[in-house]
Amino acid sequence: MGYPMAEALIRSGHRMRLWNRTRSKALPLAAGNATVVESLSQLRGVDVLFTMVSTGKDLEQVYFGPDGVVSSRGGDVPAIFVDCSSIGATESSALRAALSARNVDFLAAPVSGNGKCVKAGKLSSVVSGPKPAFEKVKPLIEAYARRGVSYVGEGELARVCKIAHNVMLGVVFENLGEITLLAQKAGVPRHAFLQFMNNSVMGSVFTQYKTPALVNLDWTTTFTPELLLKDLQLGLETGRELGVPMPVTAATREVAQAHSGAAQLQPDPAAYLQKDFAALFETMALGAGIKLKSESIEVLSGLEV
Repeated sequence: MGYPMAEALIRSGHRMRLWNRTRSKALPLAAGNATVVESLSQLRGVDVLFTMVSTGKDLEQVYFGPDGVVSSRGGDVPAIFVDCSSIGATESSALRAALSARNVDFLAAPVSGNGKCVKAGKLSSVVSGPKPAFEKVKPLIEAYARRGVSYVGEGELARVCKIAHNVMLGVVFENLGEITLLAQKAGVPRHAFLQFMNNSVMGSVFTQYKTPALVNLDWTTTFTPELLLKDLQLGLETGRELGVPMPVTAATREVAQAHSGAAQLQPDPAAYLQKDFAALFETMALGAGIKLKSESIEVLSGLEV
């Protein structure tokens, strides 16, 4: 995700310093007004720091690790931190407090979509934190979140929105998989059923861009099952904290957990669990007594550029 987002900022004419855990993956961006740095400490002089990582622990290391952006010895740090990762509100709140103690404004700015959505101009963002800081960086966020940027208030409200969003992602995909298997077992080709769904009032950007995966069993990774399971769990925990029953989320979480178990039957379970979360469809098919085969039909994702 970070690569196409940075690419969009570069195209918009912004000067950037880039760091990635695997430096070679960022090197293709090193041209013109973009520099790939060797260490996180070299990011301390930027005006605004954007981060996109997998977990709260990763983010803590980027900020406060041994060679983190925020040095224990003091010194200059960016005035505004903008985090686009999907992490829990509790983790985010702790990082916000630590940054506030160093007079740093922290914006939670998770996004909706994947790398292809960035390139197609269909990425969106939700933001919470200090409103003056948001107004300063809004044009930067709009460079990669061209579908829209929503400011929802102070604190960790954007984290709650993102958790709710990813819960819906899991629930919608699980139900889409169910009904696609239902239609297939009745004799309807998957591509024909999904074409009908995508053309109906129930179709969406999401159902269309997951259609090639379901039709041709393409599990190219956009979001792993492990991360989906994490977000479903975060959703259930938030529901318990706020007293909101979430029975459909609980059922979806069990399907995601079952996929982790079914992966153990694969020749390389660890590698299988690094495939896209859409591979849950294979686990669901087992429960329906269906052996899936690719239909080998070219279908559009709606994200073609």
